[in-house]
Amino acid sequence: MNLHEYQGKSILKSYGVAIQEGIVVDNVSEAVAAAEELTKQTGTGWYVVKAQIHAGGRGKGTVEETGSRGVVLAKGIGEIEEKVKGILGGHLVTLQTNGKGKKVNKVLIAQDVYYPGESETQEFYMSVLLDREKGRNVIVYSTEGGMDIEHVAEHTPEKIFKEFVDPRVGLQGFQARKIAFGLGLSGEAFKQMTKFVAALYKAYEGIDASMFEINPVLKTSDNKIIAVDAKVTLDGNGLLRHPEYAAMRDKTEEDPTEVEADEAGLNFVKLDGNVGCMVNGAGLAMATMDIIKLSGGNPANFLDVGGTANAERVEKAFHIILKDPNVKAILVNIFGGIVRCDRVAQGIVDAYKNIGTIPVPIIVRLQGTNAEDAKKLIDESGLNVHSAVLLQEAADKVKEVLA
Repeated sequence: MNLHEYQGKSILKSYGVAIQEGIVVDNVSEAVAAAEELTKQTGTGWYVVKAQIHAGGRGKGTVEETGSRGVVLAKGIGEIEEKVKGILGGHLVTLQTNGKGKKVNKVLIAQDVYYPGESETQEFYMSVLLDREKGRNVIVYSTEGGMDIEHVAEHTPEKIFKEFVDPRVGLQGFQARKIAFGLGLSGEAFKQMTKFVAALYKAYEGIDASMFEINPVLKTSDNKIIAVDAKVTLDGNGLLRHPEYAAMRDKTEEDPTEVEADEAGLNFVKLDGNVGCMVNGAGLAMATMDIIKLSGGNPANFLDVGGTANAERVEKAFHIILKDPNVKAILVNIFGGIVRCDRVAQGIVDAYKNIGTIPVPIIVRLQGTNAEDAKKLIDESGLNVHSAVLLQEAADKVKEVLA
C-alpha cells in the first residue's frame, strides 16, 4: 500500500527522523492559514507547495490545466494562494503517470529548508528495501540525490552504493557510520547522518514497510540532515498489525476496478492485453498468463477468484473483466481441488445468464474433482462458451477466437 508524502513523513517523524515540516490542505482557503501556522512552528518565511499524489517526478511534472509544476516555491505568504490554485484540483502529469495524469486532491504546504541566500547544501539519495535474492534488507544511497537520480542510476551506476543488513541482527552502528562516511560527511553533519540512518532503518522495520525512498535527504547549510521527501510503501500482509496505517489508504489514487475487486475479495491487477483471465490460485494464474502470451495473445488482467469460485464470485469477476474495453476473449482456468468443478461450471452458466449478453467468447478449462461433469454442463449450456481439457488446448482456442 502506497502512502502520500505527508503520511510517510508523519510516520518517519514518530520514529525520530528529522523531516521537512509541513501542513496538508485540501482547499485554497486553508492554505494561507496553514502557511501562517507553519511560520509560527518553524520561523520560515518561504514555503514549498507540493502536490500529493502517488507518483514520483512531481517536481518535473506539469499540471495539465495550468502549466504549473507539481512542486513550486512560494516566496512569502502573499504567493501561497496563487501557487496552490495552480496545482490543487488539476491533473498532474509525470513520467510515472499516464497521459491524463492524476488529480491533485491535496497539497502540502511545507517549510523551505534550503534557506534563502544559502548555498552550502547537499542533496543525497537514500532508500531501504528488501533484496529478495540475498534475503537481506539493503540501504541504497548516493551523493547524487535530487530529481535526476534515475539518470544517475542509468549512466553512472558507480555512484550508487549499497549496504546490506542482516535482519537477524539489524543495522549495526558501524554500518550507519560507513554510510555517513561514504556520503563524504564529517563533523556535525556526520553525526546527524548516522542518527538519521539509524532512525530511518528503525522506522522501516517498525511499520512493516516494503520500501522507503527519501529523495532528497538534505544536508542544510547548518549541518542538519532532513528528509525533504518521503515515498513509503507498506507491506499489505503486515497491515493487520498496523490498523492505524491501513486507515491511511487513499482509494482515489488507485485504479477503480482494482478497488472494486478488492472490496469483493478478489485479487485483481489490470494489465494492457486483450485476453481476460479468471483463475483460482496465483501460481495457476501466472501459468495461464504465460501460455496466453506464448500462444500469441496478451493477458488483460490477473484475476484470482480464490478457493470459493461460486456463481456470485464468478459473476462479479466477469463484470470486472468486462469493464476493460480491450478484452476480446476470456479464459477461465480453474483447478477443482477444494471446490468441485461441476459447481464452478454451474456458477459460470448461472453468472452468464444473470449478466445477460457477454459480448466476447469465453473459453473454460476445468480440471480436478468432477471435471467430466463440469465439461458436460458447459457443452450443453447452449451459451457462447467453449470447453477445453488441456491448458494448451484452451490457449489454442483463445488464439482461434482472436484470429
